[in-house]
Amino acid sequence: MQDLLSILKISVPDKIYIKDPETSDLGKRIIEQSIILINDKGFENFNFKKLGQKIGSNESSIYRYFESKHKLLLYLTSWYWAWLEYNLVLETFSISNNLEKLEKAVTIVTRTIVVDSKFSHVNEPLLYKIIVNESSKSYLTKEVDAENKEGYFEVFKRVILRLEKMIISVKPDFPYSLSLASTILESSLHQHFLKEHMPSVTNCKNGKTPTNFILHLVNKTLI
Repeated sequence: MQDLLSILKISVPDKIYIKDPETSDLGKRIIEQSIILINDKGFENFNFKKLGQKIGSNESSIYRYFESKHKLLLYLTSWYWAWLEYNLVLETFSISNNLEKLEKAVTIVTRTIVVDSKFSHVNEPLLYKIIVNESSKSYLTKEVDAENKEGYFEVFKRVILRLEKMIISVKPDFPYSLSLASTILESSLHQHFLKEHMPSVTNCKNGKTPTNFILHLVNKTLI
């Protein structure tokens, strides 16, 4: 239960931002409108000048929160993984059967996202589209090793470690628990991407979902 209580607040590593956007109305508008704008225009075509026009504020005001659009993308991806972990803990902590718990966790991290009314300034379905289409740009950079040392990806890695513990609970001698846990997350995003943009190279269509595929993969691997 203590583990549950510790994750009830959506928390992003503080080195990612200059000022926490959750502490002001302007900061929340920056997050809200950046999600809409990145989803609409794409990350490459997104910049703080366009965001400033969207929120009716000077571009310089955004730089008081984030030093670059890369840091803003890191914030959005970290927020998503923290929100996902929040749901993962809440929805699985009372399940005692290890396999049932793992299957529920896989469903949570691979399912289609719906709006969460508890966070009115974040459109979770739009944010998930950004995660599917743009999140790899947050770590496929020359700076990834330095940023990893700074703890920018700690929430993402924490979700993987939670999944790994559930995998080990089902099959303690499985030698690739971390690899399977990270594959569950990354493969789900990839299958959602293919389903949306390249349906000819995925079976996740016609009623078959990425969740169906990942559950099949996990059960065939562990059982």
